[in-house]
Amino acid sequence: MLPQICRVEKVFVEGTITGSVVHFDWVRNVDVHNSGVISVSGLGCTGGLGRGRYIENGLGSGGGHGGNGGDGYYDGNFIEGGTTYGNANLPCELGSGSGNNSLAGATAGGGIIVMGALEHSLTSLTLNGALRADGESFGEGIREQEGRLISGIGPGGGSGGTILLFVQTLVLGESSIISTNGGDGSPGGGGGGGGGRVHFHWSDIPVGDEYIPLARVKGSIITRGGVGGGQGLPGKNGTLSGKACPKGLYGIFCEECPVGTFKNASGSDKSLCHDCPPNELPHRAIYVPVRGGVTETPCPYKCISDRYHLPNCNTAFEELVYTFGGPWIFGLLLLGLLIVLALVLSVARMKYVGGDDIPALLPARHDTRINHSFPFLESLNEIIETNRSEESQSHVHRLYFQGPNTFGEPWHLSHCPPEQVKDIVFEDAFNRFVDEINSLATYHWWEGSIYSILCIIAYPLAWSWLQRRRRKKLQQLREFVRSEYDHACLRSCRSRALYEGLKVAATSDLMLAYLDFFLGGDEKRSVMPPRLHQRFPMSIVFGGDGSYMAPFSLNSDNILTSIMSQSVPPTIWYRLVAGLNAQLRLVCRGHLKISFRHVISWLDLYANPTLDTYGVRVDLAWFQPTASGYCQFGLVVHATKNESMSPSLQNHDDSRITEKESSFLRGHSNPVGHLTSNEQLITPRKMAGGILNAKSLKTLKEKITINYLFGFILYNTKPVGHQDLVGLVISIILLGDFILVLLTLLQMYSLSLLNFLLVLFVLPLGVLFPFPSGINALFSQGPRKSAVLARLYALWNITSLVNVVVAFFCGFIHYTAYSNKLHSNFKSWNFSMDESEWWILPSGLALCKIIQERLVNRHVANQEIQDPSLYSNDPNVFWQS
Repeated sequence: MLPQICRVEKVFVEGTITGSVVHFDWVRNVDVHNSGVISVSGLGCTGGLGRGRYIENGLGSGGGHGGNGGDGYYDGNFIEGGTTYGNANLPCELGSGSGNNSLAGATAGGGIIVMGALEHSLTSLTLNGALRADGESFGEGIREQEGRLISGIGPGGGSGGTILLFVQTLVLGESSIISTNGGDGSPGGGGGGGGGRVHFHWSDIPVGDEYIPLARVKGSIITRGGVGGGQGLPGKNGTLSGKACPKGLYGIFCEECPVGTFKNASGSDKSLCHDCPPNELPHRAIYVPVRGGVTETPCPYKCISDRYHLPNCNTAFEELVYTFGGPWIFGLLLLGLLIVLALVLSVARMKYVGGDDIPALLPARHDTRINHSFPFLESLNEIIETNRSEESQSHVHRLYFQGPNTFGEPWHLSHCPPEQVKDIVFEDAFNRFVDEINSLATYHWWEGSIYSILCIIAYPLAWSWLQRRRRKKLQQLREFVRSEYDHACLRSCRSRALYEGLKVAATSDLMLAYLDFFLGGDEKRSVMPPRLHQRFPMSIVFGGDGSYMAPFSLNSDNILTSIMSQSVPPTIWYRLVAGLNAQLRLVCRGHLKISFRHVISWLDLYANPTLDTYGVRVDLAWFQPTASGYCQFGLVVHATKNESMSPSLQNHDDSRITEKESSFLRGHSNPVGHLTSNEQLITPRKMAGGILNAKSLKTLKEKITINYLFGFILYNTKPVGHQDLVGLVISIILLGDFILVLLTLLQMYSLSLLNFLLVLFVLPLGVLFPFPSGINALFSQGPRKSAVLARLYALWNITSLVNVVVAFFCGFIHYTAYSNKLHSNFKSWNFSMDESEWWILPSGLALCKIIQERLVNRHVANQEIQDPSLYSNDPNVFWQS
């Protein structure tokens, strides 16, 4: 019986279709529902090409087809099972049976189910039910013969039949079954039947970009052999095959070869999908699936991230490096470019700056010979409002402001006039004047707020803002004292009328201000400007605070020089100030105990032995501690024991000596103990402080701030000379720094845009500002301006280390995440050690900036100290230069 359905568009199967051979021909689509069954099980041959064998008692082996039949077993002997037959790649045979139709319980093989034909394949087969071509098992239903049960000794199971599907597409639902199982053998030792054959003959296999999956398989396809009874052996599994797949596809259903493999030959065996050559896959790359499979090498791949660029999956930075021949050649080219650009920059600098690098000589002061050995650092002596030599003739006292002139602690004066000026001022009016001065010297809240914000985002800008506001504040104080204040605190009518009794001035670093008192000329005859020895002990406060941007300095203006010239020749005093300032610039805040020790030693070995000839001695001292603990430092000038007393200073009351000594000489041997009781001393009011010596330095307390750490990198040093060579090296390092900055930013951009933005804006643009700042410093005219701009350049450079630290963190986080989150298709041999070299550029940049700081320190020293003899180890050489 051969049921056949012809020339229909679509067939729905919801019931059961049986027969020895079931063939669907001239049908486009077949849809077998869940309840549909097409079965040819047990309707094949009882004999057949692979029939089983049996013995006299009827016990036999299983039939063979796609797999050999299982051997039967009886009385210690095996009965060979049926053999395989047919073509697995195009099967079309019935299954074989037990081989003896005359015996009771004989079994038959499975039949044939054919869907479509070679010329007219099914467009689609949708199966949610079952296609069965199973072999018959022994004793199914245990049939009765003549009222007696069949004995358990019988033949083996039949082999599975054939299911041949000529289709274009296949859908197997979850409940679907395609089976060609072998039948089970008799319990007495019959062998199991061999499995049948299932073959999918795909009529049209799309390839390349046109490929679409041929099958969606969720159901079961079974071709197992039947189970042997007793000690009989099971049948072998049948075959499951498909049409040979074209290149790039493999398997029964012609699927794409796995990612990372290629197939360049026809066939369905998975072994034909060969691994892609690993040497053709760049690091940071993974293989990608290709529609229709990969047919040839090289296998297609993609970079693991969009930040890498094909074909080598390099970062933008690596692309730049390898474009120029690799790291070594690129490095050599870069070095050569740096040297050439540095030479061009140096030549341009020399032509632009010209002879301005040669320090201008200071204006002559009594002796032009001294000016040639006097470095421009001594020009700190030139301060505002001290250009009239006649002022020193009427000068009475210099009152220093307290405080470092910051937003948190502005300048301020103490109430109650000092002893030196009590005879020339009205105390109540003076106190009101102090209140007005202190109020005017206080900064507005918004000025400090801007400074605080700038300190966080760009400290060099904060420093510039502070200096700008300091300068503005000084102008306000000067203008107030010069023209707005009526000088009502002065007793002199002439001074009140001419507004000339009070003058405010400050050091060039704007950290130290002072108020000078002058006689008006109409005071009582007994009120005369004090002579030098009448001012002893006289305090001279240093400008600056010992930081890199504002080193300590002694400011000797015309007034101070004129007063000191009463005992010390101006030439000696100028040289002493120059040498002392050279030593003071080496004093570093945070390291005062060590650096002040050298200053004390220099005063004892260089200054005081020479001053002793003129009856004068100077000692290092500290003055005026504020409520916040800020302490000013300076010199105490007093007489030596060998000084002969001037007769004009005799016959005066000595009641003030004790008060004066207690002001400054706490914890120090009395350097003014030789003064007689009839010397008149115009003394200041008592101030906390004392002389610093080797013993008292040990008790000096310093606050440790972040500047303490920067002090190991950013500090003032001695000059080394060779200005042109130092400038050339700075040019090379500066250009190298800028190139490294650009390369680092390129590297961060290659990692991610977020890393790029973090490095660029934390601190905001701080990593870019050192270059223009350095160029500005190198091309500035004049050593003084060059030194100031070089300090600002150094400040920008040290600030940019924050950006370098951010680059370190970004690189480390990226490397850690990259190592721990490799792509699932990312082969272990793809991982390159290049990723572990993320630290090279940030490290090189940090090293470059540290070297820059050292060079800039020496460049600043060369600009500020033009006379190397100031650091001579021989006092005679120092004084004779």
